[in-house]
Amino acid sequence: MHYQPIKLKDELSKINDYWSPQVIGEMNDDQIELVKIDGDFIWHEHPDTDKLFIVLEGEMFIDFRDGEVKISKGEMCIVPGGVEHKPFAEKESHIMLVEPKRKID
Repeated sequence: MHYQPIKLKDELSKINDYWSPQVIGEMNDDQIELVKIDGDFIWHEHPDTDKLFIVLEGEMFIDFRDGEVKISKGEMCIVPGGVEHKPFAEKESHIMLVEPKRKID
């Protein structure tokens, strides 16, 4: 087996589109993704799973129906499964996501 680090800066440089997460690794039943965000995403929920947001650069916000959270560089937030939310950023930010592997039907 060949062990080597994943260079986040290199992986982020390959991402050209906002709100288009790219899988950079898998661990147990989860996948680790990087995404560049800017502007608003849509209101949505993940009925059966929690979702972890880790801010690597910049800052992001998550609107909830009953409030809002600001997540700055070096911070993280876990959105519980089934909770409706809308992520957004006022300027380009780089985010790491951890969520269960996607099932291909």
